[in-house]
Amino acid sequence: MKKALTLLPLMLALAGVCTLARAQDAKAGDAARGAQKAAMCIGCHGITGYQASFPEVYKVPKISGQGGKYIASALQAYQKGDRKHPSMKAIAATLSDQDIADLSAYYEQQGKGDATSAKLEALEAKAPAAPAALKDKLAACVACHGDNFSKPIDPTYPRLAGQHADYLYAALKAYATDGNPHIGRANAVMRGQLVAEADGKKKLTFTHAEMKEVSKWIASLPGDLKTVEQPRLR
Repeated sequence: MKKALTLLPLMLALAGVCTLARAQDAKAGDAARGAQKAAMCIGCHGITGYQASFPEVYKVPKISGQGGKYIASALQAYQKGDRKHPSMKAIAATLSDQDIADLSAYYEQQGKGDATSAKLEALEAKAPAAPAALKDKLAACVACHGDNFSKPIDPTYPRLAGQHADYLYAALKAYATDGNPHIGRANAVMRGQLVAEADGKKKLTFTHAEMKEVSKWIASLPGDLKTVEQPRLR
C-alpha cells in the first residue's frame, strides 16, 4: 500500500504529461490529413479565377501558399462571427480545431518549391513601385505585412502580394463596413487603418478609389499565393 501511495504522484504526473502531449498533438496540423478534408474547399479555392456571387461578386482568394496560422485565424474569425461572409461562416462552423489545423497546414505547403517561389526574390526586385500619392498611407501597411507585402511580421497576418485585386478591395471595404448582416470584418488593427472615428462619427482614411488603387498595386506584386487546380479524378 505504501509503495502504491509513493508511486501515485509519479503516475499522476505522467498522466498529465500524456494529456498535454495529446492536446498539443491535436493542435498540430497535418498536411496529409488536410488534403483529405479539403473537398469542401476546392469547389471555390481550387478553380482558377472562380468568382463568388454572394454577397458580392469577386474572385475567391488564393489560399495555396498562404501562411497556415493566418488561415487558422481567419477560419476561427468566421466561426466567432468576426467575419460575416455567409458561405465561409457556414463552412467554418462545421470544422473542429483539428480540422482547422490540418487544412491550414495543407494549404500552407501546397505548391511550395515551384519555380515561382524559387525566383521570388528576383521578381521582387522588379516589382512596380507603390503609388506615389499613397506612399505615406501605405507605410503602416508595410510595417505589418512586410516587404513587398509577402513577409508579414506576425504569422497570423496574411501574405497579400499577388492576391486578386477585387478580393483585396472587398476585404478592405469589409473592415470599414458597419451594420450589414452579410458583409463586415471585426479587426481593431485593420479598422484603425481604414477608419478614423471621433465624436461618434467615422471617416474613411482611404477613399474607395484609393482602396481600389492599393488593391490593384498589391495584386501586381510577385508572391507565393496561388490557386492549385485539383485533378478531375480524386
